[in-house]
Amino acid sequence: MRILPVLDLKGGVVVRGVGGRRHEYRPVVSRLTTSCRPLDVARAFRDHFGLAELYVADLDALAGAPPALTTFDVLRGDGFHLAVDAGVRDAATAAPLADVEGLVVGLETIRGPEELAILCRTHGGRVVFSLDLRAGVPMGEAANWRGDAGEIAGQAVATGVRRLLVLDLARVGVGEGTGTEELCRGLTNTYPEVELIAGGGVRGTADLRRLSGCGVRAALVASALHDGTLRRADLEQFRA
Repeated sequence: MRILPVLDLKGGVVVRGVGGRRHEYRPVVSRLTTSCRPLDVARAFRDHFGLAELYVADLDALAGAPPALTTFDVLRGDGFHLAVDAGVRDAATAAPLADVEGLVVGLETIRGPEELAILCRTHGGRVVFSLDLRAGVPMGEAANWRGDAGEIAGQAVATGVRRLLVLDLARVGVGEGTGTEELCRGLTNTYPEVELIAGGGVRGTADLRRLSGCGVRAALVASALHDGTLRRADLEQFRA
């Protein structure tokens, strides 16, 4: 299982996500580095853990601002591979992100399955559909989708999605685990051809083992890395 450190970007710096309450996010305080500049934090992840594949959430873009393309270019120029959520709503808003390795398309912002299908046809395996939840409830335009989280995931797979992220924002940074193991297990059993990624609330190795046991192939982690709960030796057991 791959470990993907998270960079939550807001106002040009890395912030600490807590419960999805983005207006409360503040610059990250980390044991890994005294800086909250994106490149410095990314380099700290690489130096301390040997991790160069990152999940980047551009919170300003999610709120409607232009994506932080210069920051993405700087990170990629330093050798990092990025999966970026920058508030993609349709093909036009996805176009500036054509160079990133992972194009994250979130349930929170995408206009509906028809737009997701267009993105899958255009960008293929680069598309990562983020099944965005808040306390287990799907986010976004509910009228454009049918059913619960599992059924929405099925609609996404039907459009061509082969990389699926399960993310409960209410669990981010609050130290309560992801709470999505049952959903993840059901999705991997139903769609074994889909790469499943999970995030939001990973506390340590026990959570990572549970997710791995549910068929999750990659996990988003932030707070447990910054706080020193997870060490490099802990992550070695999850290396592919």
